[in-house]
Amino acid sequence: MSKHLTKRADDYSKWYNELVVKADLAENSAVRGCMVIKPYGFAIWENMQAELDRMFKETGHQNAYFPLFVPKSLFEAEEKNAEGFAKECAVVTHYRLQNDPDNPGKLRVDPEAKLEEELVVRPTSEAIIWNTYKGWIQSYRDLPLLINQWANVVRWEMRTRLFLRTSEFLWQEGHTAHATKMEAVKEAQQMQDVYATFAEEFMAMPVVKGVKSDSERFAGAEDTLTIEALMQDGKALQAGTSHFLGQNFAKAFDVKFTSKEGKQEHVWATSWGVSTRLIGGLIMTHSDDNGLVLPPKLAPIQVVIVPIYKDEEQLEAISEKVNVFVKELRKKGISVKFDDRDTYRPGAKFAAYELKGVPVRIAIGKRDLENGTVEVARRDTFEKQTVQQDHVVEFVSNLLEEIQENLFKKAIDFRAENTTSVDNFEDFKDIIKNKGGFVAAHWDGTEETEDKIKELTKATIRCIPNDAKEEIGVCVFSGKTSSKRVLFAKAY
Repeated sequence: MSKHLTKRADDYSKWYNELVVKADLAENSAVRGCMVIKPYGFAIWENMQAELDRMFKETGHQNAYFPLFVPKSLFEAEEKNAEGFAKECAVVTHYRLQNDPDNPGKLRVDPEAKLEEELVVRPTSEAIIWNTYKGWIQSYRDLPLLINQWANVVRWEMRTRLFLRTSEFLWQEGHTAHATKMEAVKEAQQMQDVYATFAEEFMAMPVVKGVKSDSERFAGAEDTLTIEALMQDGKALQAGTSHFLGQNFAKAFDVKFTSKEGKQEHVWATSWGVSTRLIGGLIMTHSDDNGLVLPPKLAPIQVVIVPIYKDEEQLEAISEKVNVFVKELRKKGISVKFDDRDTYRPGAKFAAYELKGVPVRIAIGKRDLENGTVEVARRDTFEKQTVQQDHVVEFVSNLLEEIQENLFKKAIDFRAENTTSVDNFEDFKDIIKNKGGFVAAHWDGTEETEDKIKELTKATIRCIPNDAKEEIGVCVFSGKTSSKRVLFAKAY
């Protein structure tokens, strides 16, 4: 397959779609709106999963697994949640197929095999989980209950794009129960912090922590906390959400506990999640016209070593030296691949690993063996250096840290350059249309104004930032008084 990609500046959407396929991350499947995640793409997800799972367990959470199917009556129990997801639900009505007498060799739904109660394929798991928690929680001694599950969910999307929006996707969803409102609020805030730390320290993707407006809030939540990232095309990406659910689900499913004082009380709840959409965010934060650019902390292959040789004797001599490097790099926890295949020339290998975003490439040939050197190239800046073989391991280890930091700094600088404060609607429209990025503007707090701005500009309130300063001003649209700026942007 040709490595050539459409340039980002020419067609960002086409560039993204081509890159996902050509870098072997994912492809469309035979099921409309669903994707096949290929081994290289899944390896990135596994690295994300491993770090997040570690962070969840460090904050006291345990993993469990709940059914894919939710009885319709349970799904309907919390009305706002059911209403919010109703249009995206896939529903199972029958449990058996049979031979079609009118079409030999074909199958049809057996009309006698209709389910007594229809089953919703989970778009999210609050209903089935809270119905289960009713049997797990009786006393304050059972709290807090801190559960996470790694799962797939189905949301029947009309317009899909690999990783960013698919009808089925992989995610984790945390569901916790607490004795007090304050504990639940702190849990929601803690998980927002965990997501922000992961995004910035591992993905090298800066995020804004904030609260969603009422209209953008998760269906069934009292508050939705979010982390919002800015992509290279000036659009925002909601990268993770953490919800304070109040007692809505506890009341819907009658989940009560006996307090220390002997009173029966409903528990307080949270839920929180991130998905394979993060891979889309990773691609669109760092990658370039030559392919993927991956932060070392999440790259499936951190270092690739390519031998340059003419015959088997040279390859043998190079391999002997490389095997020492490989052993020492792996001792430091660095993932390294020695590509000694004879079916591709070095130039083709260089291009392939550049497309796949491998952070560091080492080339070693006959002359390098004689000089005691190697050539080290970094993917983020394309700089090359000649390094003494005795110093390769230490040099590469430091270089990986430097690349990680550089990618984060570059993304931070990009966000700063593309965050604009505006004080009138003409400027607002101009920035949204011609520059993009985050627009910090006063808003009067009404859904009416929010809807009108969205209708006129396609920009939505991404969040009310946690660190927004008190600043008396007037709404950019209505002219009414406002006390702080919120972040608007067009979004994925």
